[in-house]
This record gives sequence, structure tokens and C-alpha cells, in this order.
Amino acid sequence: MSAAADRIASLDSLPAQDLCNQAEESLQALVTIMNEETTLLRAGRFRDAAGLTAQKTQLAQDYVVFARSVQRQTDRLLAEAPESLDRLHQNHDSLATQMAENLRVIATAKTLAEDILVDVADSVGAKDRTRTYDQSGEVRLPRAASARGIAINRAL
Repeated sequence: MSAAADRIASLDSLPAQDLCNQAEESLQALVTIMNEETTLLRAGRFRDAAGLTAQKTQLAQDYVVFARSVQRQTDRLLAEAPESLDRLHQNHDSLATQMAENLRVIATAKTLAEDILVDVADSVGAKDRTRTYDQSGEVRLPRAASARGIAINRAL
């Protein structure tokens, strides 16, 4: 049997209460790290937030393994630990809320970064724009030609 199959079998054979508790602990850890990431992004601390990516990914993978085990064992859990299963479902709803907020903040940060880059490119390209009028009396230069490229120093 593979290591993954062994892990699945060991989770599926856990007592109902233990499985629910471990799944809930994993869920809470994921919610906590996502909340921390969201807070850092809102504060503009993008590097600090990026440092949480590996940990968040690992916690998400762990939770998915637990969630799948809970799905496979739902009938047994309903019979043996209905309160714990209900609490786990409620906490899962809080994860969905936290994920939606986290994704909204990430999308906002991404849009802001893109807007800043476009503004910088426009500013850099402005000095290359013609300052004379054409035959129609207008200064014309397509937006795409405003900047030929910019370099970003990520070491700062």
C-alpha cells in the first residue's frame, strides 16, 4: 500500500470524535493563517503575506485530506459524533467566508499593483511622446506605444 493510501486508511479508521477533532483543528489552523494573510495584505505588507504561502498551502492540503475522510465517513460520524460533525460543518462555513474575504483582498491587491505598473509605464513613456502637433492639429500617440518596457528592481 502507498503512503497516501496508508494515511487515508488510518484517517478513516480513527474514532469518530478524533476524526472530527483533528479535522476541526486543521480547519481552524487554515482559517487563522488565511486571516493573518488577509490582515497583512490589507496593511500593504505583501512580502510578509507572501511568506505565508507555503504554510497556507500545506494547511489547505491537510484540511482537504481530512474533509475527504469526513465525507467518506459521514454516515458513521452522524451515528457516533453528530454534535462534532455539526460543529465541523459550521466551522467549514466560516472557512468559506474567510476564503471569500481573502480572495477579495488578493484581487484588490493585484488590481492595485497592476494599476501602479500601468501608471509607472505611462510616466516613463511620457518623456518619449511627441510634443508637436500633426496636420490635424492634434498630438497623437497610441497608448500601447507610450512605454517600450520597464524594469523593476525586486531587491528593494
